[in-house]
Amino acid sequence: MGRYSLTTNVYFLGGFATMGGMLFGFDISSMSGVVGTERYQNYFNHPSSSLQGGIVASMAAGSFLGALMAGPLGDKISRKRTIMLAALIWIIGSIIQCAAVNTSMLIVGRIINGVSVGLASMIVPVYQSEIAPKNIRGRIVSLQQWAITWGILIQYFIQYGCSFIDSDAAFRIPWGIQVVPGLILLAGASVFPFSPRWLADKGRLDEALEVLANLRADGDKNDPEVVAEFREIQDAVNFDRTLAARSYSELFRYPNAKRVFLGMTLQSWSQLTGMNVAMYYIVFIFQGAGITGQNANLQASSIQYVLNVVMTIPAILFIDRWGRRPVLLVGSIFMALWLFLIGGLMGRYGSPYSSDSNATTTWAIRDNDAASKAVIACSYLFVCSFAISWGPVSWTYPAEIYPLRIRSKAVSLSTASNWAFNFILAYAVPPALENIQYRTYFIFAAFCVGMTIHVFLMFPETKGRTLEEMDELFNSDIPAWKTRSLPASKLEQDIEQIKMQRVEEKAQVEIK
Repeated sequence: MGRYSLTTNVYFLGGFATMGGMLFGFDISSMSGVVGTERYQNYFNHPSSSLQGGIVASMAAGSFLGALMAGPLGDKISRKRTIMLAALIWIIGSIIQCAAVNTSMLIVGRIINGVSVGLASMIVPVYQSEIAPKNIRGRIVSLQQWAITWGILIQYFIQYGCSFIDSDAAFRIPWGIQVVPGLILLAGASVFPFSPRWLADKGRLDEALEVLANLRADGDKNDPEVVAEFREIQDAVNFDRTLAARSYSELFRYPNAKRVFLGMTLQSWSQLTGMNVAMYYIVFIFQGAGITGQNANLQASSIQYVLNVVMTIPAILFIDRWGRRPVLLVGSIFMALWLFLIGGLMGRYGSPYSSDSNATTTWAIRDNDAASKAVIACSYLFVCSFAISWGPVSWTYPAEIYPLRIRSKAVSLSTASNWAFNFILAYAVPPALENIQYRTYFIFAAFCVGMTIHVFLMFPETKGRTLEEMDELFNSDIPAWKTRSLPASKLEQDIEQIKMQRVEEKAQVEIK
């Protein structure tokens, strides 16, 4: 008893670990804030839309590799040490990016940064889900998305301030500052406890019980909640050991294949909403809406980033009350609506456009303030709809649906799917904006309609259940749309039984 410290506080651990997500946010803004500036364009010789797409997409390519590496690493060296490795790689990549003298060196630095982001974006939600109790697991993992939004916002304002510097330092300083969060994460993660479920999986049961007791009951190993949850973990580990080898092929066999497919498609859909594309190329989007001038564009963009941070807060607070399914369904419906409106407004009021400094924007609204403001408003509402729904849930859901024996590898595939589509879209969108212009928004709107149907038919509700109870949920024949009405978690029943047993044992001792 009495062992409380910050390193046993689930909120602190889960929140600090999300600095790995902040790295992702920093990287998004590290490009979105400079791609439309004259100094960046002049120094790198006005990259074509294809080359600019390649520069941006190089980070996603590295992240795809990093996410695949994170699965085996998370199992072998632990979740904690994989986070530390991600921080170290990030520091190296940021230094190279800051020192870039040409596009080739810039791309190498972004690929290395991408490997770090891939590692962190996969392993942080797994670590969070394994240390958090079931009733706040969604809230803890959702902090990952909030950290991403903070990274985007902080780096964007750094970029905005540096945009007034009349030298190459305008983009080198923001890229160099990225080293700081990497150093903080590396130092902080070194004092994290290991995941109790990882320890149990490695046969280190005494350590697992000690960590679990510290996280749940200030070190009291006899606390009924600790005893009940530890029994669940032991039962799951013992069951997993009867199922032979843990190869990647197991992920695609019954009954795991369905869950692996759901995790991969959820992460893929989150990219196909178009949100990260909007973050990368926000300057081009607002140029298409008729906002001219570097300062005006940066200010309009900053409002979008602030909304992204603020509107993630309700999801963090209420995701464990609302559930995962309703949040995903409502979010995708509204995102489809805003995207259809953006495409329709730009198609109706826009016209062909050309600029010597920007080859990507070939269609823009001009001399129509009402239409421009409507497009910007819909863009802001689109960001709000994503921030409160798919942003946090796309990280939470894959991290909680897999059994322990395949969790690390399965989440790595899910996250790799995210980065694969991130790469494809980051590379393809500039040419799309250049060639099919406003019709690009209709494509993303159609994706949002598709994901709404898919979630309704295939994704069970997971709120309020322990990680060890997911097998029973996903292996049942109950349709996904009926899972919200299923009985609550059995953990409370187990806790009550333990309490009753102790009362009876105490009574018997007093009788004797």
